[in-house]
Amino acid sequence: MSLWNDFNDAQSNANVIPKGTLAKVRLTIRPGGFDDPAQGWTGGYARRGATGAVYLDAEYTVLEGPYARRKIWSLIGLYSPKGPDWANMGRSLVRGMLNSARGISDKDTSPEAQAARRIDGFADLDGLEFVARIDIGTDTNGEDKNEIRAAVTPDHRDYAQIMGTAPAMASQSQDPAPHQHARAPQPRQQPAQQAPSAPGIPGRPSWAQ
Repeated sequence: MSLWNDFNDAQSNANVIPKGTLAKVRLTIRPGGFDDPAQGWTGGYARRGATGAVYLDAEYTVLEGPYARRKIWSLIGLYSPKGPDWANMGRSLVRGMLNSARGISDKDTSPEAQAARRIDGFADLDGLEFVARIDIGTDTNGEDKNEIRAAVTPDHRDYAQIMGTAPAMASQSQDPAPHQHARAPQPRQQPAQQAPSAPGIPGRPSWAQ
């Protein structure tokens, strides 16, 4: 039997990036045209679904590695009429993205770290580059699809290698004298790789229905 006679060992879904893969990605928010200034949702970035759920329509482009230029579509929850869980998950994800993009330990509570976790609006997230942990969910047809539910921060041992730079903000608990400071490595500039937009997201999480 050759490979082209017996297909039992063929990969069932080669389009799905393996669960747990870490990759540097760029976030693009596909505008949804829904604003609520009282919530800080301005600029037309948020999208409101037919059920009243509000979310960011996120497109992530893998920038480097074996899956470079692959795209992942996922939702960042802002509000669900069913309760606060989806919004809390969305806020947690954005906190992780900011920590990852700006090189901040999740445990850092310094004034500088707190300021770095604040944004003026969703426009600050559009184009953000960070290290993501890729997950697998299902679409409305029950098929596997990649999702991003968490970001990797400088606390992770592989962060610096994947991000291509040392953490921008480190603990100052044992700060040496000024003349002993080591010269910080400079971030490597990664060329932006633009890809055409893809069709809309197939499906929505059950809590956003």
